[in-house]
Amino acid sequence: MAKIVRPICCGADIHKNFIVATIATVGAEQETTHVRETFTTLNSGLGSFCTWLLNHQCYEVCMESTGKYWIPIFNVLEEAGIHVCLTHPKYTRAIKGQKTDPKDSKWIADLFQGDYLHASYIPCKMVREWRELARYRTKLVYMRSSERNRYQNCLTTANIGLGSVLSNTLGKTAKDIVGYILSTSTIDEEYLVTLIQRTARKKTKLILESIRGHRLDREQRFKMREARAHMEYLDQSITRTEDELYKRMEPYEGLIEGLAQIPGISKLSAALILAEIGVDMTVWDSSKKLVSWAGLAPTNNESAGKKKSVRISRAGQYLKPVLVQCALAAIRDKKNPYFAIKYRQIKVRRGHNRAIIAIARMMLTCIYHMISSDDLVFMPKDYDEVINSTGVHRFSKPLNEEIAIAFLAAQGYDVSTLAKKLE
Repeated sequence: MAKIVRPICCGADIHKNFIVATIATVGAEQETTHVRETFTTLNSGLGSFCTWLLNHQCYEVCMESTGKYWIPIFNVLEEAGIHVCLTHPKYTRAIKGQKTDPKDSKWIADLFQGDYLHASYIPCKMVREWRELARYRTKLVYMRSSERNRYQNCLTTANIGLGSVLSNTLGKTAKDIVGYILSTSTIDEEYLVTLIQRTARKKTKLILESIRGHRLDREQRFKMREARAHMEYLDQSITRTEDELYKRMEPYEGLIEGLAQIPGISKLSAALILAEIGVDMTVWDSSKKLVSWAGLAPTNNESAGKKKSVRISRAGQYLKPVLVQCALAAIRDKKNPYFAIKYRQIKVRRGHNRAIIAIARMMLTCIYHMISSDDLVFMPKDYDEVINSTGVHRFSKPLNEEIAIAFLAAQGYDVSTLAKKLE
């Protein structure tokens, strides 16, 4: 007999316009009875669904994470004090050929009753609000990057080679020069020279050469003006979104400042990370669970004693990019080279990409322990050992026999016998 963990629970099959719900109840003789009902996803239908559950004394509901359709249902049930288990559809797949909406809801209820489903992490309402703003900011940044690429394509199409001369085509010098070109049909090179900033004056001849003979047609002028205006608007939108996020996270400003002590993590990065993982670390059994949820842990794919792949998963599509950017900044931090030393040690053996992922994993582990212990001081157990390991030789080139012998000789060992064996 299968174990019964929840005597009364509900399985809900979510769609855009309706919900098919089945309540599974265990009787005195351990027999399960099912009651099924269909509701609309309008506010009146959600209210009826909530009342129906309460009338049957059902306070446990499980449903699939179907697009965005589950969110309004989750909010209504949460306000009514009903516990909702959100699970990935891969855990609730029914038998092929036996799939209908009523059968799906019954199948979900039976699995949930026996506690065979893995619940997704859904933070509290406050953190969900942070997450909405943080992810909206991410989308705005992506839009701005796309607009920048279109702007650069216009420069390339018009034979304006500033991208080959200047490191940033949206810097002060480039923006002033392009703005002047867009405002006139004839170019005065003497005036162009006055627009070049002091840091780029060594490239004056190259800048003028990159502009001469350009072919900026009317359609390109229009596109560039629109792109510049759109980028300015997006910059303002991003700034306003960040301000709103900081206002909502003001009660946790001390936590943000504490996480900003970690090399490579700024206050903005700390806010974005907290918006994803929340401030309550008790929902994770260990730091390894959090790292796995963030998509930074190697996957297990082994058969017949052979590892087929150790790639990281696709999870953490919003959290992982932030941590990778922080890791890239941390390995360039000269004031606190803890992660930089760790990176160099791993890069020699595993390469740049895997080393960066390893650093991001370490940073998230540090965040977990700092929040869990309420000790907002960045001090890993091996911090002193890593920082003071100046006497440890770090090979900048792949290790071979000659380099190894030379290193041993420099340490005072007798390498004459080793040299003879190699000969």
